[in-house]
Amino acid sequence: MQIKTGFHAIEEYLRSLEAQKHTDGLQGTEIRYAKAGPRVKKIIDFAYKTGVPVVKTDNAHLDALVRPLSEPSRDHRGIVLVIGGENPKQKAIDFDSFIAELSAACEREKRGALVMILDSVTDPHNVGAVIRSCDQLGAELLVLPEKRGASDSAVIERSSAGASAWVPTAVVTNLVRAVEKLQKAGFWVYGAAADGTAAHSLDLKGKIAFIMGSEGSGISRLLAKKCDGFISIPCCGKLDSLNVSVAAGILLYERRRQCLTKG
Repeated sequence: MQIKTGFHAIEEYLRSLEAQKHTDGLQGTEIRYAKAGPRVKKIIDFAYKTGVPVVKTDNAHLDALVRPLSEPSRDHRGIVLVIGGENPKQKAIDFDSFIAELSAACEREKRGALVMILDSVTDPHNVGAVIRSCDQLGAELLVLPEKRGASDSAVIERSSAGASAWVPTAVVTNLVRAVEKLQKAGFWVYGAAADGTAAHSLDLKGKIAFIMGSEGSGISRLLAKKCDGFISIPCCGKLDSLNVSVAAGILLYERRRQCLTKG
């Protein structure tokens, strides 16, 4: 059983299930709520429309459900989503198959693609914020390492404001090998670095992958060696770097801007 909290996370999860025709196959999945305020009523109405059962309970029961979660995720605000049985949204994305299908789509549709890679970004709030930007600015895939990454999925979901229900995410055992496979598939891989080439002067409209490293140590040495180039954001402040989620959002936007610019 899995417990989800947070208005945005619950709403977007339900929407994604509806869009992907998953709700009929989810046994044991239901909304449980204690008090139906305006926002909770909106979620309940949507749950009824999508066929997800709704159960009235009390705060003591909800408190018990969220007790195993991390502290930020225990703030259920009177409603939780309980996911039981086989959860199709939690099936791991196979990186190799996804990239093969994405590359085929790019060839067929004569377009580019964007993959975001996070290396040693351990703060789940930052990962959630990056996922939100990936959703809004058109990244087809987020790649995370199995180790040396954020592990609190509940905080990531809440921080993404529900975007984690929409953005495909692949967890890989080796980021270096993942980058090599992307390059073999025709992706140009840029590592984010303060001394890189300014983002606005690069052509980012093709098959592109961005690697964002931790704010402290940046991209790992072995991964940096695999980069085709390095990309930077021209800044004018007194600090030496941007928050990783902010930097990721800026790079994603620059790529989006270029794709929307005619010519």
